[in-house]
Amino acid sequence: MNTENEANDGGYVRPELVCPAGTPAGLRTAVDAGADAVYCGFRNATNARNFPGLNFSVNELTDAIAYAHERNAKVLLAVNTFPPAGRFELWREAIDTAARLGVDAVIVADMGVADYAAQTHPQLRLHLSVQAGASSPEAIRFYCKEFGIKRVVLPRMLTVEEIAGIHGQIDCEVEAFIFGNIGMMAEGRCSLTNYATGISTNMDGVCSPAESVRYEEDAERNLNIKLDRFTIDRFAPGEKAGYPTICKGRYLCGVREQQGYYAFEEPVSLNLSALLPKLMRAGVTAFKIEGRQRSRAYVKAAVSAFRKAVDDILDGRDPGLTSLLALTEGSKETEGAFRSKLWR
Repeated sequence: MNTENEANDGGYVRPELVCPAGTPAGLRTAVDAGADAVYCGFRNATNARNFPGLNFSVNELTDAIAYAHERNAKVLLAVNTFPPAGRFELWREAIDTAARLGVDAVIVADMGVADYAAQTHPQLRLHLSVQAGASSPEAIRFYCKEFGIKRVVLPRMLTVEEIAGIHGQIDCEVEAFIFGNIGMMAEGRCSLTNYATGISTNMDGVCSPAESVRYEEDAERNLNIKLDRFTIDRFAPGEKAGYPTICKGRYLCGVREQQGYYAFEEPVSLNLSALLPKLMRAGVTAFKIEGRQRSRAYVKAAVSAFRKAVDDILDGRDPGLTSLLALTEGSKETEGAFRSKLWR
């Protein structure tokens, strides 16, 4: 598999397909389905998907790196949360371990973590996480100059035209999300879970921690979902309910409200399959699929579909992506801000 960013006969630069690996089995699935690179995290607060049952021990990551490298795939380690005061040792240990194991890059968000990595392990390749929220050439150039960042993962609030403009003003690679969760469009700035539970998405790596989630059935057999003491959604009998997140719950926001509505964000997934050629022309050198907390079936289907689509585009064929609606959140998809700032 060719993982180098080089132009083909049609003038496109081959983008790296970066795919989620929430578990060792998920990593093997992504690699076997055609991932150029996989991203994963340790089983602690240093990564932004710190859920029970997910992530890697040091021994598991050692084996995973060997598996991926034997198949010409890269391993990127997400150390992309923000250390609270007095707890930096955990993040320092993650960086040291990443360097010792030989990961292909570490994805960082916090400036202190980036500085420690750059000063202590100058040979370690650094990518700037979307959690850093760097959305201007000035911000990106600062990270590149001060910490030697080689790639920036752009926030999901930029149009393709804006991405092209940014690419022309920076001297590092650009990575963009193309499929999966779209969030609240304020990368690295989520405080809702922290408000409700005291656990921080950005510092502890947990959104809607499982130990704070409760399911209660009322007299009408509605399923009420609570996050700590807050009711964040209510499902009628037979209505399909997914894992509850506070930003995608339904709320009664007025004294006369009788039915809840999505006050923050409606359950919907990003799908940029139709924009892949435009993103490639805009200078995006890596396409990222979101979903480390999703199943192996999701990983296999999404990675396989986008592997074929990218290869078809490079070979001058119509990618003809089959529908990915079954993999989306709430069975809804959007191109978000990538096509228009007026998407809401």
